[in-house]
Amino acid sequence: MAAVPLFLSSGDPSVDRRIEWARALLEEGNPADAAELLVEALRRENGYAPGWFLLGEARETAGDAVGAADAFARALEHDPQDRLGAGLRLARLTGGATPDMSPAYVRTLFDQYADRFDDALARLGYRGPELIDRALEAACRALGQPYAFARAHDLGCGTGLVGARLAERVGSMCGVDLSPNMVERARRRGCYDELVAGDMVEFLRARPGEDADLIFAGDAFCYLGDLDPILAEAHRVLEPAGLLAFTVETHDGDGILLRETMRYAHTADYVRAELAGAGLALASLDADSTRNESGQPVPGLVAVARRVE
Repeated sequence: MAAVPLFLSSGDPSVDRRIEWARALLEEGNPADAAELLVEALRRENGYAPGWFLLGEARETAGDAVGAADAFARALEHDPQDRLGAGLRLARLTGGATPDMSPAYVRTLFDQYADRFDDALARLGYRGPELIDRALEAACRALGQPYAFARAHDLGCGTGLVGARLAERVGSMCGVDLSPNMVERARRRGCYDELVAGDMVEFLRARPGEDADLIFAGDAFCYLGDLDPILAEAHRVLEPAGLLAFTVETHDGDGILLRETMRYAHTADYVRAELAGAGLALASLDADSTRNESGQPVPGLVAVARRVE
């Protein structure tokens, strides 16, 4: 379990040093000593959310689920925006209802990650752009229409990897991502006519109806639990017969699962039901993996759907 980076100082150098020593102990496989050091540090600075979060990680790694839940709850108390994702960790430990992923958490995560994002995905064997490109080409062929679109929206565009792959097929392209740093990286690719730093659901809500004939999202819906809001807005924003293409991670259980990686997985049955409920006719739903974890493919799905009246 990777520790979340220390994104701000406690204001006390002696506490910061103890936090970093504890982080090193945890990374070396010594969670009990890390937890002990963190408890000492938090006596000095009780309101420091990253310290409580790291204590939650140390306790969870050491097998103390009750203590970990308490620490994550304290982290959330001191950081109501939940920039560290403590609410997600708490839900997994307690078995409570899984909350929506905090926008502040996603923004913080990817703002810190932007400069090394592409290299990291290359090491994970990321194939999202290729899979979406292939699925859209096959869908257009099956529908008897050209593989070309007038206007597209790239949801959760990141650094623009999928957008760059599809750019020659699209007349005008707009990208949206919660992370301003990721948006800036996407801007450097030069394939977008418009870029927005913001939430993908809110972005679609602000668009007029029938605004695009293609909407796509590569490796972005894994940060959404309930897909109903994004699919409903995609239906409204798509022109009649417009296409939606996206990838999700999947699992063998029922419905939605929050994985240990803090990414959501959705079953094929769930995806089918949500698309139908949103008025989107499934063109294809293929089992394929966009990335590896620990050297193994992560089970995934590649979907293409079409707006129907």
